Amino acid sequence: MVVLILERVPPGLRGELTRWFLEPQAGVFVGRVSALVRDRLWEKACSKASGGGCLIIYSSDNEQGFRVRTWGRTARQIDDFEGLFLVRMPQNQ
Repeated sequence: MVVLILERVPPGLRGELTRWFLEPQAGVFVGRVSALVRDRLWEKACSKASGGGCLIIYSSDNEQGFRVRTWGRTARQIDDFEGLFLVRMPQNQ
């Protein structure tokens, strides 16, 4: 399972991703793709984000059962504390 969240990105990028994922809410994409397709779509999203932010969560065989990656300016920060992912919200929002 893959969840990809885009913030402040061009509409064309969102349109491209709807070929691979469902978009249940604006900027939130959900689907099941291979690791190769997931990584290529992640690279495409990051390269076309134009100052926005990208966050991807995908299944993995670690303690939490998933991995998280971020790129650019996202509304929340993901911190990795010895393999445990925690979300931090900036104070100035």
